[in-house]
Amino acid sequence: MAILVAAGFDAADWAAWWPLLEAALPGERLLRDLHGVSPDQIDVALVANPPVGSLRGLPNLRLIQSLWAGVDRLLDDASVPADVPLARMVDPAMNETMAQTALWAVASLQRGFFDYAAQQRAGVWRQHALRRADEFAVAVLGAGQMGRAAARRLTEQGHPVDVWSRDAGPLEAVLAQADAVVNLLPLTPATRGLFDARTFAQMRRGASLVNLARGAHVVEGDLLAALASGHLRHAVLDVFATEPLSAGHPFWSHRSITVLPHVAAPTDPRSAALIAARNVAALRRGEPLQNLVDRTRGY
Repeated sequence: MAILVAAGFDAADWAAWWPLLEAALPGERLLRDLHGVSPDQIDVALVANPPVGSLRGLPNLRLIQSLWAGVDRLLDDASVPADVPLARMVDPAMNETMAQTALWAVASLQRGFFDYAAQQRAGVWRQHALRRADEFAVAVLGAGQMGRAAARRLTEQGHPVDVWSRDAGPLEAVLAQADAVVNLLPLTPATRGLFDARTFAQMRRGASLVNLARGAHVVEGDLLAALASGHLRHAVLDVFATEPLSAGHPFWSHRSITVLPHVAAPTDPRSAALIAARNVAALRRGEPLQNLVDRTRGY
């Protein structure tokens, strides 16, 4: 049997991933395509934004292992077989990287560092009153591994932190108490467009949004309106409805928006290849697979 690596990689990505996958999976036959191979020889697919249809017609497929943490694109792809176990990437190194990004964003909001950056561009020397971490409340939306890691680091920094998931009661009460809302929710039908005019109105006046999850969580026009009205103070955005962000997009030049190019928690091939290999080894030994996706919940 063989493993198909179905990925939307560019040349640099392939150069980074391929030797690490080969080293992590000694004795396995790794394929980048099905050229000259019968589809019934594939029993595992390692995937990262695979081309639509690349997993269709593989009758002996037993495991789809994502190399990315998010699986919303896979769940939206009707050509991905729904009866094959799908595992997402859960990497402690990625969790820690995400926590670092959340901590940086919140600290920058708490201390006014984004305001100081704007002052630098304007040539303005002005000091602002100190606001301590224990005076700056944070709501972390998402109680998965990344959300818990971020909440832990923020709590250690001294922030009052509420962690919310869809099973934790009304979101409105959490939003109303937070100076910064850090979104780490999975993208599901229930959370798509969650941050709209109604949700922004529920947030404390002067609060800020840190979106590190998926761009489709945010209704962009409603965010711009909330910032223009002064109801929201700032937004730190790492993800967008369309990526890369287009050259003329208003987010680029908006004084109250900080744009990151989807770098909050990149997958590190050095650790991710080993994690994927462990699930493949578990499959070969007939042991339980780790981090399987509940397709009914969307994560």
